Amino acid sequence: MRWEKLGQVFCPDGKIDWMSTHAAVPIAEPLGGDLFRIYFSSRDRRGRSHTGYLVIDLNCPDRILDLSSAPVLKPGSLGEFDDSGAMATWLTEAPDGQKLLYYIGWNLGVTVPFRNSIGLAKGRESPTFERAFPGPILDRTRLEPHFCASCCVIPGEDVWRMWYLSCTGWSEEGGKLRHHYHIKYAESSDGVEWRRDGLIAIDYASQDEYAISRPTVIRERGAWRMWFSSRGDAYRIGYAESVDGRRWDRSSEPVGIDVSASGWDDEMIEYPFVFEHRGQLFMLYNGNDYGKTGFGLAQLAVDR
Repeated sequence: MRWEKLGQVFCPDGKIDWMSTHAAVPIAEPLGGDLFRIYFSSRDRRGRSHTGYLVIDLNCPDRILDLSSAPVLKPGSLGEFDDSGAMATWLTEAPDGQKLLYYIGWNLGVTVPFRNSIGLAKGRESPTFERAFPGPILDRTRLEPHFCASCCVIPGEDVWRMWYLSCTGWSEEGGKLRHHYHIKYAESSDGVEWRRDGLIAIDYASQDEYAISRPTVIRERGAWRMWFSSRGDAYRIGYAESVDGRRWDRSSEPVGIDVSASGWDDEMIEYPFVFEHRGQLFMLYNGNDYGKTGFGLAQLAVDR
């Protein structure tokens, strides 16, 4: 693989209160032709995540055609699972045509900085969504006692598949707390009730790696393909393939996209979202400081 970077698409200018900083975890929704609506998560001046969107033409991705004036998802009420942030992580469509927006609910902690879980919002006409439930659809359990977060959901005729971040614990190093999480697999019959048996899709590659997140999965030519974020010293993008979507072979070869020599993504590169358009693959991704410098777009090069 070799990805050609098409440049930075968007970074908030701080003029909108709920969109003060960050444009993290981008998601692409086709609108017809070459137009796409891109959902992303921003932080308000209190540091709480809100989900908004913009519209671009892939032929000129740095030109913003529309920018949401209000969030499509905002933090929940005091004490709810998402009262500190509502960060969209995946958009898909149910068989009845309803849009399903899966999102990360944020709660601030005391002994640890935060606890995440996964919520669901629904809508008939994008970009309008309402929470499906006041509580999360995925949370910590007897066997997963810490938290779960960013997910990818693929509906199917036989089974719905989800790949999600699962925290395996916290550690204290040099007086600072560090979370450890990898990617697990779950199945469902309706996209709401999920069966989790602890199956690990992408595990830690070494003791130096402690964070694996934001899976994005596509099915192509009879195989499942996944891109994800992985962090040791700093986030990079990884890649894996699978025959059945459950057991994955993680590639040790270069993914074909890395940090730039300078600029907005010269320190880290993370949170990929890969999508197909007109027979070509594109990737939305974040750069430095977990989306504080916004997101960019890349296209998979086709060698002739």
